[in-house]
Amino acid sequence: MPLLHVTQTPGQSAEAKRELLKKLTAAYVDATGAKPASVWVTIEEVTKDDWAIGGETLTERASKPA
Repeated sequence: MPLLHVTQTPGQSAEAKRELLKKLTAAYVDATGAKPASVWVTIEEVTKDDWAIGGETLTERASKPA
């Protein structure tokens, strides 16, 4: 069984996440010919304080002027 794993920050609505899960499954099925029932998709939400790029959290990066 293929497993697609999405890591993102919180904030998307339940409806948006359901749509993402459906579309990712459909894209995988379209690309590989797999059966939809065999495709697993998970969403992991990581807070902006627990995610860093270059040693700087996403919260810190967002608070900087553009």
